[in-house]
Amino acid sequence: MKKILVPVDFSECSEYALKIAAKFAKQYNADILALHMMGMSDAVLTNTQTKQMLEGIYYVKLAQKRFKEFLDKDYLKDISISETVYNYKDFSEINNVAQESEADLIIMGSHGSSGLSEVFVGSNTEKVVRNSDIPVLVVKKESKNINFNNAVFASDFSLENTTAYKKAMKFFKSLDSKVTLLYINLPGQNYRSSKEMESRVKDFLFNVGDLDKLEDVVYYNDYSVEDGIFNYSNKNEIGIISLPTHGRRGLAHFFSGSISEDLVNHSTIPVITFKI
Repeated sequence: MKKILVPVDFSECSEYALKIAAKFAKQYNADILALHMMGMSDAVLTNTQTKQMLEGIYYVKLAQKRFKEFLDKDYLKDISISETVYNYKDFSEINNVAQESEADLIIMGSHGSSGLSEVFVGSNTEKVVRNSDIPVLVVKKESKNINFNNAVFASDFSLENTTAYKKAMKFFKSLDSKVTLLYINLPGQNYRSSKEMESRVKDFLFNVGDLDKLEDVVYYNDYSVEDGIFNYSNKNEIGIISLPTHGRRGLAHFFSGSISEDLVNHSTIPVITFKI
């Protein structure tokens, strides 16, 4: 890992992400690129009329000044950190910045306050997750004792998740994390017997050449995928949850149905996504 991209809006959530980025940067001797996205219209940025032109310049200068104050933190000392300001239309442009800067990981805070639906659905964070070609680590709350020693890779273990699985295993190997493979079994039409679940996961692991991970698979019953992931993770002190994401479809294919808002609101577990 050589470069970490951190989108910054100068909020507490941004600082939560920045602190984790600093931890990664020190561990891997990586650089941090702090990115502020300004939602200004093209008219303001390109208009030659003095008033609007000066307005555009003012907001760029203001962002640069705020960066200087925001990045003046003890935990960032001895870390190579740079900042940049971009304009955006729908926030998906962060993927372009990540590609241009050759970033290996995006870490961003989320303002979601009423469950995972706000973290991933209809928010700027969801747009980044949906469009990013590199892993995106989403941090919702600050945790002083955060560690990624125990991780979960939650999946339905269909073959389309092969690429995401390999990316996740490579990432967690670099962290020396113990990874539990989590299959959530649901009632109703999606219910599978123990034999059916075991056969599905075994076929998947055989396909990826990782059959030795069979002993790390957990089959967990719950009423929804969301509840199952968080109930298991909270009960077993999981430090990070990893999920496959489906590009333009985002996580809609994975997270469908109601979410236990109270459970998720009290969960401080970071979530990292890997594109299929």
